[in-house]
Amino acid sequence: MSGSPVVSPVVSQIPSTDQSSLLPPAVREADMSHQSDTSSCSDDSDDSTTIDPTGIYTMEDLISEQSIFHNLLEQINVKIQAKIKPQQAGASRRGSRKYIVRNREEGHEQLVADYFAEHPTYTDEQFRTRYRMRRPLFLRIVRALGEWSPYFTERRDGLNRQGLTPLQKCTVAIRILALGSPSGVTGKYVEIGFSTVMNCLEQFVDGVINMFGEEYLRSPTSVDMQRLLQMGETRGFPGMLGSIGCMHWEWKKCPVKWVRHLTHSDHGVVNIILEAVASQDLWIWHAFFGVVGSHSDITMLNQSHLFTDVLKGQGPHVQFSINRRQYSMGYYLADGTYPEWPVFIKAMPLPQTEKDQLFAQYQKGARNDVQRAFRLLESRFPIVRGPTKFFQKATLGKIMQVCIILHNMTLEDEQDRASACFDSNEISEKPVAPLSNIKYGPTDHFADLLRRNASICANSTDNQLRRDLIEHVWQRFGPFGDT
Repeated sequence: MSGSPVVSPVVSQIPSTDQSSLLPPAVREADMSHQSDTSSCSDDSDDSTTIDPTGIYTMEDLISEQSIFHNLLEQINVKIQAKIKPQQAGASRRGSRKYIVRNREEGHEQLVADYFAEHPTYTDEQFRTRYRMRRPLFLRIVRALGEWSPYFTERRDGLNRQGLTPLQKCTVAIRILALGSPSGVTGKYVEIGFSTVMNCLEQFVDGVINMFGEEYLRSPTSVDMQRLLQMGETRGFPGMLGSIGCMHWEWKKCPVKWVRHLTHSDHGVVNIILEAVASQDLWIWHAFFGVVGSHSDITMLNQSHLFTDVLKGQGPHVQFSINRRQYSMGYYLADGTYPEWPVFIKAMPLPQTEKDQLFAQYQKGARNDVQRAFRLLESRFPIVRGPTKFFQKATLGKIMQVCIILHNMTLEDEQDRASACFDSNEISEKPVAPLSNIKYGPTDHFADLLRRNASICANSTDNQLRRDLIEHVWQRFGPFGDT
């Protein structure tokens, strides 16, 4: 009787790893004998079917596979190095943008060595040529801008690296004004991108206007008015406050829809006009900028604020006498495009008599003060004559203001270089209006405003003031004159 039917269920239910230890001795012996026979049979079969690996995998195949593997590793290494080298060279890609490491510190050291050291490489004349002003004035502007905004102070970026210095930022802005375009301003001193260049310019113009605009774009004070009247008297024009004129500036970046509206054409030229009043020393006392699309100086005058203070009753009341006649309002010399107002002494288009010809000669010489100021402004800061394709209208207006401020600051700083021939110690043959006769009145009622407006804009065909000036110039500079 066999024990297999009894043992099998028990063995299948035990999860032990050595189930043979639970079998009866007779069964274990039979099983071991069977396994021995099977093992011997398998050994005999293995001996008869053994394959030599050298017959199917030779040494040449091994070397070939290793060569392919080394080549693959070499290609991977080349690609990894191609990724690493640009980063080591200073350029890396962050998404779709490219970051370039700028050597700002070396640029600052070179800038100081060339222009701002105790013994700089370049002379004072070369500094003035490139910066359009003397070194002390430039450093004064840099210090003032540092007080105005932290942007013009030495700061460090997020990587604790020294940023652009105030000297570098102000140098960029001045070079833009001097070259007329943002392109080409970067070099060995300042290595920055275009967006940073434009930011430097915008911050610079805002800072200069805020720090120096009140002083160098001011209306004439009582002391200034006295000096202007004295300059006019020495030139044969008592009561003259300066010469007035306009400069036209082409706006090349005007939006197309504005071009259509202003010129009624898609290919018209849009001009922005600067109205200014300048004195003999080329100081610009009044500047109005921003009229777009008009080619007429009269349109400019109608929008200007030149006579705003006078209409409010807050302007200076100038009193002077010519040929024993008293006048209580100053005037400006102008060309023939201006209206026939008592405040404008215009040129004579066709002088007939010797008196008229002499007056036209002296009037033209004094009237050209504003044109000489425009030419000097353009020579110092060519940006005012274009191209202006990088700027919007608001930026153009600020740039013009800054150029005028720097122009007046330079005149004040370089009085010995100014082209004025006025001697403040010179005494005129006739006493000019003293300071007590230059008064600033209070604001009055609307009726007084209308009366002043009528006195300014009166269309006088019989200009008594001009006839008196013609006679005064003849007596002063004619063949039988005093001088």
